[in-house]
Order: sequence, then structure tokens, then C-alpha cells
Amino acid sequence: MIVHMLRFAFKESVTEEERERVLEVFRRTAAVESVSFSTVGQNLGDPDGFTHAFCVGIADLPALRRYMHDPVHLAGDPQIMPYLARIAIGPDLSDDMSPTLARDVMALHEEKVALYPEWAAELTPLLVA
Repeated sequence: MIVHMLRFAFKESVTEEERERVLEVFRRTAAVESVSFSTVGQNLGDPDGFTHAFCVGIADLPALRRYMHDPVHLAGDPQIMPYLARIAIGPDLSDDMSPTLARDVMALHEEKVALYPEWAAELTPLLVA
């Protein structure tokens, strides 16, 4: 199982109604067939100021590839990113002890970046290390 997590904060100008719409888009993405379990909501106790979190459990690398390229996921990101001030990817984790898993996951990310450069250009300024 690969557990993928995002922590994020909304722009100060985002209204409560807009926040709820964005969280609903996250929930739609979390409900695609490749996701085994998910949660979307408040981030508890984050000293870095990320107010919300998104977490999905994905069975394996083929499911992760399907998740990353699912039409629901691809359509949702442009509906989410304009409302975010910043986002942190991870920490991700897995019970798969393969020594190449982190590299394999990163390769899938790089594949998506190559296929969707406009997505990457919109995401990159939001990323926090």
C-alpha cells in the first residue's frame, strides 16, 4: 500500500464557500477507482501552518499510475490550485519495503510532469519543501 498525503493552506482571500467547493473536488479525486481509502479535511496540529490535508491509500504502482492519470484527477487539479497559497507533498509512506519504491514513485511523477507541463507549471510555485 502506498499512502500519499498532501498538506495545504488556502489563500487568505478564499471564502468559506470556495473552501468547501475545493474540498469537494479533493473528495471526488479521492473517490476514483484506484484509491483504496481516503480522508480529506482539517490538518491537526501542524506547526507549519498547513490547515488542511488530503490522504489516499493506493494499492501499488499500477494503481498509482491510474490515479495520477485518472480523468477525474486531471480535471480536479485546475479547480483546486488557484485557491491554494501553498502545498506540501508528503510525507508519503508504504508497507512495500522495495528499495526502489521511492525512485519508482518519483519516476511516475516525472512522467506526469513530462506529459502535462502546464500542470507542473501551475503546481511548482505552490510547493513547499
